Parts: sequence; C-alpha cells; structure tokens
Amino acid sequence: MRIYLLSIYPKVFESIFDDGILKKAKKMHLAEFEFVNIRDFTNDKHRTVDDCVYGGGPGMLLKPEPIYKALDYVKSKDNDVFTVVLTPEGKLFNQQKAKEYSQKKSIAFICGRYEGFDERVKLLADEKISIGQFIISRGELAASIMVDAIVRLLPGVLGNKESLKEESFESGFLEYPQYTRPAEFRGLKVPDVLLSGNHAMIAKWRKENSQKITTREVSDG
Repeated sequence: MRIYLLSIYPKVFESIFDDGILKKAKKMHLAEFEFVNIRDFTNDKHRTVDDCVYGGGPGMLLKPEPIYKALDYVKSKDNDVFTVVLTPEGKLFNQQKAKEYSQKKSIAFICGRYEGFDERVKLLADEKISIGQFIISRGELAASIMVDAIVRLLPGVLGNKESLKEESFESGFLEYPQYTRPAEFRGLKVPDVLLSGNHAMIAKWRKENSQKITTREVSDG
C-alpha cells in the first residue's frame, strides 16, 4: 500500500512514522509512505501557502494553487490514488472506514492548518473525512491517527491475527477488561474466573463484560 501525506510541515510525521506499527510495516515493505511538502509547489521566495479570507474574518486559509499542484505531482506518479481531504464537515472516521481504506492500493491525505482550506481544495476529495467533533491545530495529527488505524489492518503487519480479532470495535463492541500479574495489587484482585483455567467460562465472562462496557459507554456518551 502507498500512502501520500500532503502537508505544509511534513516533519511532524517523522517521529510518528519511524516507530511501532508504521515503522514495522515500512520495514516489511507492506506500506510505503511519501511526505509531500506543499510549500515545494509555491512560486514565491517566501513559499507562501496561506492568505487572508475574502470578505474578512479571523485567521488564514490555505491557498488552492500549491495544494492542487502537490496533488498533480502525486497523480503524475499514481493516477489511481484515492484522495482524502481532512475537514470537520467530513464523514466520521471509524473502524469500518479503516477496513475500507486498508483495501485500497494508494491513498493521499491532504492535511489542513490555520483556519482550514480554500473551499476549492475540498473539490479534490474522493472523500472528506473528520476524526471527531473537536478542534486540533494541525491536520497531520488526524492523518497520523488514520494511517495507524489503516496500516495495522494490512495482512502481515500484526504478527498475531487473533489479536486483531479481539480488539475494540472489531466485533461492534468495546474490548473486555484485561489483567496481568500480579493476581492481587493493593487490594485489587483479578476476577477469579480469569484464574480458573475454564476457557468456556472465561469466554462467557469476556463477552458479557464487553457488552456491559459498550452499553455503559454508549449511554454515558
């Protein structure tokens, strides 16, 4: 899988993509990442990527020209790339969307900054995506979260396939509580059923508690 990340400050990605699952996927040649600096597609000596808002208003908007040119560059190498624009008005990213994206051969993420994009940038999107109803200062953070969720689903990235099946949201429920040694810590004990060795009872306990946690979180949310 090839992933292109279009950003005005691609260095944000460096440490995130050089660790953990993403580093492993890259090392195993299961995923390729290219960080595309939008500033490289400007024409002035200051490499200007933003400008004031027509009609007035606070903040600055990312200009359309360098972003269009940056995506033209990507498409000159990979014409079938699926383009995602990260914007609050987009569809909410979730585990099902991560699965859907993990089936694609290549994806380009266009990351925003400042007050967002000139509206014409959104016309580049095959899909507009949001990670939630809250504000963050840079789209690179949202893109990193999405890429991590997608790449870990690629065959061969996780060593244990069963661990993927057991994770939160894979079955539609949050994951059940989990414990490790010691069996008692500061008066807090591991549930007896998990120490019993009875796998049928453990499976039943896990299923029941997964459902309880999911129901509680949904009602609280």
